Amino acid sequence: MGQLVEFPSNGSTAQGWFAPSATGSGPAVLVIQEWWGLVPHIQEVVDRFAAEGFTALAPDLYHGETTTEPDEAGKLMMALNLEQAAKDLRGAIAYLKGSDATSSEGVGVIGFCMGGGLALVVACNEPQDVVACAPYYGLIPWEGAAPDYSRLSGPVHGHYAENDGFFGPALAQALEQELVETHGKDAVLQVHPGVDHAFFNDHRPEVYDRTQADAAFAETVAFFRDAVR
Repeated sequence: MGQLVEFPSNGSTAQGWFAPSATGSGPAVLVIQEWWGLVPHIQEVVDRFAAEGFTALAPDLYHGETTTEPDEAGKLMMALNLEQAAKDLRGAIAYLKGSDATSSEGVGVIGFCMGGGLALVVACNEPQDVVACAPYYGLIPWEGAAPDYSRLSGPVHGHYAENDGFFGPALAQALEQELVETHGKDAVLQVHPGVDHAFFNDHRPEVYDRTQADAAFAETVAFFRDAVR
């Protein structure tokens, strides 16, 4: 369903996996990769949103590099140029908004692990465009990269894992409390019981949980249908 596309990124070009809505046009969804890169799993997530009636794009933040090795993934993540990534994400939002297959003025953003953290960052950096944010077990590993959450303009509905060694329930609860009580935002960070970090990734059978993954995706689809206009 989807295909690789090129789009402008602040004077240069970037690539991403793009899938127009199966219905011809639909609300825009920006999908942000895990630390593995723009791997088949992320492409399939884009295609799943298109099948649900959204027009979706996942930018390739590693510019062609992918890995299946955790050590290499960690190196790629920590070497990510956040300034360039921000430009690529802005370019991806502009591509989505300019697509004939997009029916909404705003964009919903979803990301996984590293991408979940970046989803929150881009929602704060681009509040005029990002109207809903769905971080999945999101974490922000780069020092000084935490965004100004007061800039969020739309609701947040995140999905976290009970047995997450990276960003567990206590951290999810603390972030939800900060968003709601400190900044007055509409935020729910749901903790899924009995599952591990990356429970949504069906290419990783050692952590994938179909029941909780399907429930999270259904809730995200409903959330974006309601919030992305």
